Amino acid sequence: MEQLFLQNTRRRKMGKVIAVANQKGGVGKTTTAINLSAALAVMEKKTLLIDADPKANASSGVGIEPQSVEKGIYECLIGSAEAREAIVETDTPNLYLLPASIDLVGAEVELPKLDEREEKLRNAIAPIKDEYDYIIIDCSPSLGLVTINAFTAADSVIIPVQCQYFALEGLGKLLNTIRIVQSRLNTSLEIEGILLTMFDARLRLNKQVAEDVRHHFQQVVFNTIIYNNVKLAEAPSHGLSVIMYDAGSTGAVNYMNLAVEIIEKNTAKA
Repeated sequence: MEQLFLQNTRRRKMGKVIAVANQKGGVGKTTTAINLSAALAVMEKKTLLIDADPKANASSGVGIEPQSVEKGIYECLIGSAEAREAIVETDTPNLYLLPASIDLVGAEVELPKLDEREEKLRNAIAPIKDEYDYIIIDCSPSLGLVTINAFTAADSVIIPVQCQYFALEGLGKLLNTIRIVQSRLNTSLEIEGILLTMFDARLRLNKQVAEDVRHHFQQVVFNTIIYNNVKLAEAPSHGLSVIMYDAGSTGAVNYMNLAVEIIEKNTAKA
């Protein structure tokens, strides 16, 4: 397996930063960021969810309306606000949010003008990183400067992959971008895992895609699979994670299992 996928065994002294990324839209990226964060929080891990997507769906998905955001990730990136003053509490115990608003679209225009433009997010969260057990970043479905900032700030990346035809489309470009960040900006960046999402056990194609992904990426793929579940689709409209919306649903159980898998993996490495 390539060095890209080798896990870093050094002991971390601060909260682990995990970016959730895939430039292919509709793969369950924001759903994963929201519900993994909530699952970690419910398991008494103090967790910060960073919404780095201009659509701000992660913010609204935990009950924070983007229109109400006065200070958020955009202000932190351009240096007009500190992360600590932009972070807000959510209704989920132990879960905090660094929100986004439509203003984040402007970051792709503003950042190229700034020095150390790829390191703005890493610098912004450095003072508060050790206050959290986990920091989860919901990346934009693109490979622009905001996503590069997320990779530069992160310890690892989770890549959600939909169990559908063309599931691996664009994955090579994403992995190449991660390699570039590894070589130039963040040498300790690693792949936390590839997460199979939107799985329907009734469909032969879904099973075949899952087998193909596991065969190609082997131990990099999480054991946990996220099944298609109506509660996962309903929860965001109520401003709730699926764990808070229906803790007994398949979606909630799946993300709790993912949180357990991540905690156990990182505990074993510590």
